[in-house]
Parts: sequence; structure tokens; C-alpha cells
Amino acid sequence: MIRKTMTVLAMGLSLAAVSAPAFAQSAAAKAAVDAAKSAGTVGEQADGYLGIVAGGDAGLRSAVAEINTGRAAAYKDIAAKTGVTPDAAGQATAKQLYSRLAPGQFWKPLDGGWVKK
Repeated sequence: MIRKTMTVLAMGLSLAAVSAPAFAQSAAAKAAVDAAKSAGTVGEQADGYLGIVAGGDAGLRSAVAEINTGRAAAYKDIAAKTGVTPDAAGQATAKQLYSRLAPGQFWKPLDGGWVKK
């Protein structure tokens, strides 16, 4: 079990260290989400997905959904290669994404509400 967890963490680190297209997203979606993260409208969640903190128009919600769809595919791929669940792969990657959040951006733990880093 520890070996699988370490493998997932390593894969999560690899995904987080690779440029954003590793999550199959358009440049427009990435730009919209990056701006919304800076504005405090979108945040990272401990499950490895993006979430809307507050507000956000249909375009932003579409960009978040696009990126989350790419992340879901990446987590399924990691799970298939490592023998863990997609949820575990997402949570391992989320730890790496959290470490890259800029001060003032939002994070949502698995068991809580939005907090500002």
C-alpha cells in the first residue's frame, strides 16, 4: 500500500511539474482560470479539481469544466498505470497543486470550506 501511495505521489508530482497542457485544456480556458484564481473566483480543491469560490459567469464555468474534464482523464490514466483509484490520484496531485498556489489564492480541503492561502 505504501508503495502504491508513493507511486501516486510521484505521478502527481510529475503531472504538477509538467506544463498545464498535461491536463488537456485550451489556452483560453487556462487563461480564464488563471485570471479567476488570481481574482479569488476559482480555487483548487483537495480532490484535484478546480472549483468556483464565488460568482463566475457561464464562460468561466465552462473553462473550469473543460480543465476538470482533462484532469479526470489524467487521473484515470494514472490510476490505470498505478493500480490506485482515480480519487487517490487526484488527491495526490492536489497536494502538489496546493504547494504551487500563490498567497491569496483559494484552497478547499476535503472536509471544509474555502480558505485563502
